[in-house]
Amino acid sequence: MATSADHASFLPPVLTFLSAAVIGVPIFRLLGQSAVLGYLVAGVVIGPSGLSLITEPETARSVSELGVVLLLFIVGLELEISRLISLRRDILGLGTLQLGLCALALGGLGLLAGLKPGAATVIGIALALSATAVALQLLEERRDLAAPYGQRAFAVLLFQDLSIVGILALLPLIAQTGTGAGEAWLGEALQSAGLAVAAVLGVVLVGRYGLNPFFRMLAASGAREVMTAAALLVVLGTALIMEEVGLSMAMGAFLAGLLLAESNFRHQLEADIEPFRGMLLGLFFMSVGMSIDLALVGQHWVGLFLATATSILVKVALVAALFRLFGSSWLDGLRGAAVLAPAGEFAFVLLPVGQELGLIDREAGRLAIAIAAVTMLLGPLGAKALDTVLARRAAAPLEPAFDVVENAEARVLVVGFGRFGHILNQVLLAQGLSVTVIDKDVEQIRSAARFGFRVYYGDGTRLDVLRAAGAGRAEVICICIDDQEATLKVVDLVHAEFPTTRTYVRVFDRVQAIEAMNRDVDYQVRETFESALAFGRATLEALGIGPGEAARVVDDVRKRDLARLVLQQAGDPLDRTDPLRSFLRIKPEPLTAPLRSSRALNAETEDIIARERAGAKEQARLKEPALAEADEGDETPDA
Repeated sequence: MATSADHASFLPPVLTFLSAAVIGVPIFRLLGQSAVLGYLVAGVVIGPSGLSLITEPETARSVSELGVVLLLFIVGLELEISRLISLRRDILGLGTLQLGLCALALGGLGLLAGLKPGAATVIGIALALSATAVALQLLEERRDLAAPYGQRAFAVLLFQDLSIVGILALLPLIAQTGTGAGEAWLGEALQSAGLAVAAVLGVVLVGRYGLNPFFRMLAASGAREVMTAAALLVVLGTALIMEEVGLSMAMGAFLAGLLLAESNFRHQLEADIEPFRGMLLGLFFMSVGMSIDLALVGQHWVGLFLATATSILVKVALVAALFRLFGSSWLDGLRGAAVLAPAGEFAFVLLPVGQELGLIDREAGRLAIAIAAVTMLLGPLGAKALDTVLARRAAAPLEPAFDVVENAEARVLVVGFGRFGHILNQVLLAQGLSVTVIDKDVEQIRSAARFGFRVYYGDGTRLDVLRAAGAGRAEVICICIDDQEATLKVVDLVHAEFPTTRTYVRVFDRVQAIEAMNRDVDYQVRETFESALAFGRATLEALGIGPGEAARVVDDVRKRDLARLVLQQAGDPLDRTDPLRSFLRIKPEPLTAPLRSSRALNAETEDIIARERAGAKEQARLKEPALAEADEGDETPDA
């Protein structure tokens, strides 16, 4: 029977990882360094070569690789298929040249250092690959993933992920060179490639025709935790399928994200996955840090330093030249090369396989793994140093060349796609503006699809959903939901997290209008106010009053109403310490003095009017002089 100690046995390592992250990352961020470097150093400190708080880093890495998987899923969500097609030249051309030339150069240096041809080939390929997690994290921190050089760097990383199945199939052939086993290898390679292609096609078909109805059904159930579970199921399930057919798990997750990039649920999925992605990715970086053998580094520090520096410099030089060849400026080429310089996480897969096949001896394998880990440790430092140097040489500090936005023209974010939001979008789209809309009602999303609006499933009261939908980059956020509490919550979130973004708010009534004004919204309108004024103007015209006079009367009512609203706000009518006072002072009152008193047509109505008059007397007693003057229409402040 399991004891309480057995149940608690997983807590010490979990607390160790959390403590290392909480202490290490803020320190390095305060020093102006990347969070990646903080995670890596934290891993070194708690690992076997440091304080030995964690003695088996391999166990942590098997779990932490899920962080890379979720990272690629989110990248896939942000990359539409049309954009992926537009990158085909960089993926196939630049990616092939980068991997081929870097592997040849680094393998050739290995031959000069005395390695056997097989070992030099495997080590050259392993070091030519780049760290997807490190590169994407650096681009994300720079907010340059959508910049031209960021897109080229991503294309290279994508090609490397695609090439893994071919590289793993190539290693046995290298090991069997001269044994006459080429034909057997060719058959196995063709079988593996066919299985991989079939799996990819199967995932594409299921994703294309099954995922949207699946998530629509779950969203209609109203169980948000099930949506999170379903998102994880899709990501991890696709990753497992791809791993089983020889592709990488990261490639499978990227494919799942790509299939959902056009989905109405993409922002909600991104918000649900983001917390898991961040924690597991940090764990991955710490596991890499734990794999660095400080004793081995100390024993061979001169050779390791020279090999690491040479590997980074060779990759930077070749990648920068290739970026320039494909149209980037030298500045962008250097920045792209800096993020691609560290060896990739696949080095920790290829090098052990090379050892098992007898291509690399144990000592050379340990040194190669150490070089790969140290490049991942020094890579973020080099990228930060390059940014610093370039910033000092420039006339002004470097700014991100591009924001990571799904559409550079999405200047407006509309929260809520009900009756009000629908009409608002008609106006915005009539002007040719691109608008992002989020709503948590599946029926509203289905209706919007018929109009061609860009509407996504998500809860606008969640900060992560707002951020994922681009709230930080929108010029105006229009809040058009009919839930009064939710409306004010969204206003508070936007003002706290995105202070430079303007807020335009649809409010329910006079009380909520004052609440919105107290929060300094840029514009607010009561949902029925303008339509009622238009209705009243039409009624006046129907009674024979000229259009000009009717328009003047309506404009006068609008000004009087605004004046009263301003006075009520200034008088703090929403005093929470006196609910009765608040209730009495915010009630519908005539803006123009009535010509006669109200008359009841039956006994029931007489009772109601009598109670109303008694309440009105109490209200008049509580009124401030300024508000009383406005009610009598004696003076109307300039609106």
